[in-house]
Amino acid sequence: MDPADSRAPELQTLTPGLYDVVQFAVLGAGFALLAYLLYSWVSRDEVSARYRPSAYAAICLAAVATVAYAVLYSDVDSGFRLTDGVYVPTEEARTTEGTRYIDWSVTVPLLTVELLAVCSLSGARARRVRAGAMASAFLMIVTGYVGAQVVGEGRDTAALVVWGLISTAFFAYLYVALIAAVRASLPTMGTEAATSLRNATIVLLSSFGIYPLVYAVPVFADVTPAWYTAMQVAYSVADVIAKIGFGVLVHKVAKLRTAEDVAAGVDTHPEPVWSSNVPKSEGVQPEVRRIAER
Repeated sequence: MDPADSRAPELQTLTPGLYDVVQFAVLGAGFALLAYLLYSWVSRDEVSARYRPSAYAAICLAAVATVAYAVLYSDVDSGFRLTDGVYVPTEEARTTEGTRYIDWSVTVPLLTVELLAVCSLSGARARRVRAGAMASAFLMIVTGYVGAQVVGEGRDTAALVVWGLISTAFFAYLYVALIAAVRASLPTMGTEAATSLRNATIVLLSSFGIYPLVYAVPVFADVTPAWYTAMQVAYSVADVIAKIGFGVLVHKVAKLRTAEDVAAGVDTHPEPVWSSNVPKSEGVQPEVRRIAER
């Protein structure tokens, strides 16, 4: 291997054991995301129309991520060739990292939509915060991609640092915007919904922190086959946590807020709302409510 390739994670020669771990991580995450896509689709009507944009965002990001992981598995399968008992990267190996960045450029902005849709911001403020969060999430990914894949083919330490810092600026803005939106929303909901929203935010922002840590490793050290394997596992686990773990918590917030709105008489929902096998509100039909108010 060219010494310059030592900083390119995707150009590592892997033992059969390490290659199998990479395939397991990618395929396992892909199946988990497929299951979450189906769950998101069938559970979308469990929440009222007010919070359904969150469910739609979850469906979209799960669909994109599932397709991305199918492509990623194909990239891994075709990007390495078994030669003399080891898996040697081919000319197609570099596409493995590009596929992840394409996935993130779509799904990370959708994650911000999913979270903000269950917050209490409204009107022009909601549109402004949502647009800023989506833009900063997209630019965070794109600028990271430039440093990790484009300039010097991801092997230029100076480019990694400069573009990493630019990406971090958008990363910091995103944190501030989302935390501010959540903090402003917590007093407007019940204790259980507020706790779930806080937990969802912690899960999302904590999982976001894994990506820059992995990005920074080539700045300080040569990447080894073991590290490439650990990187693929870390990215796959972080994707599952950020998309599925976070999504399940946000769906719970949407259900609890739906129940609160029904109980307060400000909204209706045709079916009873349950959370953790506990009834939270009765089903109220819109027509029944109008008759009752006469």
